Amino acid sequence: MTNLARQFHLSVDDYLASEDGADIRHEYIDGEIYAMTGASDRHGLIVGNLYAFLRPRLRGTPCQLFANDMKVRLRIADQDIFYYPDLLLSCDPEDRETYYRRSPCLLVEVLSESTARLDRREKFFAYQTIPSLREYLLIDQNACAVEMYRRTNGWGCERITQGSLRLACIDVEVSLETLYEDVPAVR
Repeated sequence: MTNLARQFHLSVDDYLASEDGADIRHEYIDGEIYAMTGASDRHGLIVGNLYAFLRPRLRGTPCQLFANDMKVRLRIADQDIFYYPDLLLSCDPEDRETYYRRSPCLLVEVLSESTARLDRREKFFAYQTIPSLREYLLIDQNACAVEMYRRTNGWGCERITQGSLRLACIDVEVSLETLYEDVPAVR
């Protein structure tokens, strides 16, 4: 959900300080910040449904689950990058920075017309550089469809349009019915 309007050059420390309590969130790519747009009701419901399903299953584990507001930090070709995935799961007990995670095992983005290209290309290629990442999900908010990318499958796409999907990162299965519960007019 990025609005690619350039703002100004910031250091990582200044960026992190500016995001703390900010009204508008920004993604960060090598000193440039990009304002995030708001989300639709469908988007919020899908993220909420997945969070509500996963959270109870993580109690008593080292895993931490975040929706919308936790950044993932990447370092690619000497560039610092911070993205806000829609859902981030980190099970590394050493991965505990206050404002970001470096070692997620699962990242999820809910697709919209304005973000689909970015999520499928730029973020997908960037996320593949995270050694701990096992799965990347792209969830369509307008149709009952999930694109699942797994490291163990060479990052090939598995498109799921019915039934359920297994999240190997935490060995749990979630139905599409659960993901799309109460989401209006999904085809």
